[in-house]
Amino acid sequence: MRLLLATLLLVIAGAPRAATLTIDTGAGPRALTTEQLLSRADVREVRVPDDVSYHRETRYLAVPLKALLPGVATDAHLQFVALDGFAAEIPAEAVVDGHGAEAWLAVEPPGKPWPALGAGKAGAGPFYLVWTNPAAGHIGPEQWPYQVATIRVLADPASRFPAMRPADGLAKDAPERHGFTVFQRNCITCHTLNGQGDAKLGPDLNLPHNPTEYLRADMLRALIRNPQDLRRWPQSKMPGFDRAVLSDADLDDLVAYLRHMSTRKAPH
Repeated sequence: MRLLLATLLLVIAGAPRAATLTIDTGAGPRALTTEQLLSRADVREVRVPDDVSYHRETRYLAVPLKALLPGVATDAHLQFVALDGFAAEIPAEAVVDGHGAEAWLAVEPPGKPWPALGAGKAGAGPFYLVWTNPAAGHIGPEQWPYQVATIRVLADPASRFPAMRPADGLAKDAPERHGFTVFQRNCITCHTLNGQGDAKLGPDLNLPHNPTEYLRADMLRALIRNPQDLRRWPQSKMPGFDRAVLSDADLDDLVAYLRHMSTRKAPH
């Protein structure tokens, strides 16, 4: 009997466990298990020609993300929280109306784990936001969160983090204003500014010093385009932003925003 019990315990311990995704669109959190997601009628095998995380073509069983977010308006804001607390910020418009880009929630099947993301690293599961035709929606590498545990609707970063906002007196079409939009789309996932934000990976971009204070404009642009061109080390995590993701005009406005914020430092 003891041998049978021990065998059963080993089988149970070794069995693949379903993961649970929590979604909160404002009406209270709801939990969806791996099995529930994979049993949906709209699940598809999705081909991703150039996977941002795996750097090759991949295929996933996935659900259209907007189908999991009924009633979410295009002007809402989504936050994707990973198992380790990493948070990605994505405007709901990119998901609800991606202008040709389509967001999919890839689901890792039980017992069939996805490959590791690198030596000594876990895979992208249990849930991973992938895109088809991402260029059509100007989807950047920061908008492919993996190891997702929670998706929730929050106020936009400008409301949650007022110290990030440019000066109110700027013209509506000022480069610095658009640069703040570019910052929210591409930088806020990894960087705080003036001590505000949910990011945990990169340094604050205004405290104690703003990068425009110690890098020439051309060097800062080179760093953003391809960090490895400027400084190279194995543990580097910052991705590059090519022109398909970040146009030259957007990059100019981002630099203008950062330079502007160097005059608006929070007390520290």
